[in-house]
Amino acid sequence: MDILLEKISACTICSDFLPYAPKPILSFSKQSKILIVGQAPGQKAHDSGIPWNDASGDELRRWLNVDKAQFYDTEIFGIVPMGFCFPGRGKSGDLPPRPECAPKWHAEIITALPDIRLILLIGAYAQQYYLKERSFATLTENVSHYQTFLPKFLPLVHPSPRNRIWQKKNPWFEAEIIPELRAIVRKALAG
Repeated sequence: MDILLEKISACTICSDFLPYAPKPILSFSKQSKILIVGQAPGQKAHDSGIPWNDASGDELRRWLNVDKAQFYDTEIFGIVPMGFCFPGRGKSGDLPPRPECAPKWHAEIITALPDIRLILLIGAYAQQYYLKERSFATLTENVSHYQTFLPKFLPLVHPSPRNRIWQKKNPWFEAEIIPELRAIVRKALAG
């Protein structure tokens, strides 16, 4: 596991496209039970070196009903984004995750995590990559039909403050999906 993390930490596959030197931000251990697959670290995560270290992370922890100690306990949660480094800013927010990371590293990471009971797919990039032909046409359909992908995957909208408009348009998410997510997470952690 240490060798794999060292190899990933030294990865420079997308360095020509990044605004800063590569700084892969992820965390997991052989004991991780739930894998969180997000998009890419934001500026705050890049600066601190801590994944989900921003308002999106606060919201995700609220959804999961866990505190920071639980969230960053690698025996509980593994955190692996689609793009491991901050991709930079675009006109309307962060750029998409770099496409090189997932094909290069994800299969090797998942193979190294034998106790994973649930993979949370946060955002369209993770859902398209993992659900492939099983994916519905839109993120909203994937999230509303989450039961289709259980017990292995659970698709979620990104918890970014930018997605509060989506959440207001889809009140069923907070009313139905969040309680179900919490129950599924409790069950996965209980074994």
